[in-house]
Amino acid sequence: MIVYRLIINYSRRGRYWERTRMDKTVGIVGLGIMGSAIARNLVERGWRVIGFDLDGARCAELAQAGVTIADDAAGVAGSAPIILTSLPSPAAVEDVAQRIAGSVAPPRIVIELSTLTIADKLRFESILAQAGHIALDCPLSGTGAQAKNRDLVVYASGDSAAIARCADLFADFARQSADLGAYGNGSRMKFIANHLVAIHNVATAEAMLLAQCAGLDPNMVVDMVGPGAGGSRMFQMRAPMMAEGVYEPATMKVSMWQKDMAIIAAFAAEVGCATPLFTLTQPVYAQAMAMGLGEQDTASVFEVLKQTIVTEPR
Repeated sequence: MIVYRLIINYSRRGRYWERTRMDKTVGIVGLGIMGSAIARNLVERGWRVIGFDLDGARCAELAQAGVTIADDAAGVAGSAPIILTSLPSPAAVEDVAQRIAGSVAPPRIVIELSTLTIADKLRFESILAQAGHIALDCPLSGTGAQAKNRDLVVYASGDSAAIARCADLFADFARQSADLGAYGNGSRMKFIANHLVAIHNVATAEAMLLAQCAGLDPNMVVDMVGPGAGGSRMFQMRAPMMAEGVYEPATMKVSMWQKDMAIIAAFAAEVGCATPLFTLTQPVYAQAMAMGLGEQDTASVFEVLKQTIVTEPR
């Protein structure tokens, strides 16, 4: 599909985009829980998706869904004017940036979706800028389950004209996006959102445990509390898993969440803000890891709190 759009954009080197013919082609490096869901949604909406992941099984699965699989990240850059990266670690993000920068691809917009420190994001931007590419810091608010339903929010930051150019792309895999200004503000907004996720998830577990101790039907609690004043998006997503005691497939693994928790704690310390409620949740997630729940969904913190039940004589 071909679309036309008036695009005015410039980078630090003074390049600009004029009225141009754009095909709906996008690259995705990292086809994990989030990347694969985004890839499927974009294919369904008429995009030509060129993807790559180190996991061959992931690549084979996405090829069956209509994604064209490249040989490596440089191959993705050679074919797609806009590239999304959704990667598990700072090392992986830096490696992909180096590979894109080292390719012979013309200037690209590279959208980094992962949750990383500001320093990691700035390193990503620097590597790509030196090769003439435009990096955007665009973390996502939402879980893998939400990604499947296009129920994500894109916290976009960086070059405003490049963000505007990506508006149609964002609209085809997310329900909302916003230009938050300077590069790095996307990550700052994500830290705030994840701070609340950490608290709401443990609060949900505590409420579900209280309901269990009170003898209430857990499924009725899910149905009645979720839509009410005490409900939250995390309650609506995680309370059903707690009611069933089933934490797979994981929409966010405890092991991965530990990385995000560490980033938020460091960010809060850097800006000099006390976070007493968030701090109280940290041992709960750490105990989930100690219990061997690292590969389970973070809803499994319910199992941690269940250990705290103490029956006292009345």
